[in-house]
Amino acid sequence: MIKLIVTDIDGTLVPDGSNTVNPKLYDQILRLRAAGIQFAAASGRQWHSIERLFEPVKEKIFYISDNGAYVGCCGRNLFLTPIDRQAAMEMVEDVRKCPELDIMLSGPDVVYMETDNQEFIRWMVESYRFEVKQVPDLTKVDDEFIKISVYKKHGIEEAGRAIREKYQDRLKITISGDMWMDCMNPKVNKGQAVRQIQEDLEILPEETMAFGDQMNDLEMLNRAYYSFAIGNARPEIKAAARFQADTNVNDGVLKILELLA
Repeated sequence: MIKLIVTDIDGTLVPDGSNTVNPKLYDQILRLRAAGIQFAAASGRQWHSIERLFEPVKEKIFYISDNGAYVGCCGRNLFLTPIDRQAAMEMVEDVRKCPELDIMLSGPDVVYMETDNQEFIRWMVESYRFEVKQVPDLTKVDDEFIKISVYKKHGIEEAGRAIREKYQDRLKITISGDMWMDCMNPKVNKGQAVRQIQEDLEILPEETMAFGDQMNDLEMLNRAYYSFAIGNARPEIKAAARFQADTNVNDGVLKILELLA
């Protein structure tokens, strides 16, 4: 019996940056809960963004945000894994030397940005619905950090290669789509966050279903026997998953969930 469902958001449940989901999903989550099945949304997004996307059912789900650095529910943090501040400060300095890149530092509740690109900031606030604070100097921010995000509109995998190679022994670095390179504590990934939920709820991987499309979903899929790559997933994810669903724009995740309850 399935007892836990976990899905990535951007690229899996919705197109990248979308701030709406098919309203049928909310009713389906309630039906799943009534059948004794827990639901978790796992994303590189900030937890505020996940809650806003799932507003009608936000008190009925778990959210795994910042690629697993933050696990919470009902506006309450359950698990938090910060990154080394010195590594974060050094990466800020390195990204500043690359004018084609932008960088954000995620605290537990606020994303800090020092960019002057107002279109980029507006996109983060209006599309992703992040809690954003623009600051003059990221290295002067007095907060603990749980994720570093490096952004390029297209081609982040190649543009961020040198930075990834420099810090790969100090941080967990994942590529999410064509735009984002996310950096967390080496212990952090979505799979580890799913494991924490499974252990707390005494749910086995054989009782878990997961959906993903990008490399930052790989560990999460490995924590679920019922692992699904959606139709628009990367080839590596399709090869790793046991099953395949329809594409995100065709509500591939919802179609599978409707078969359960």
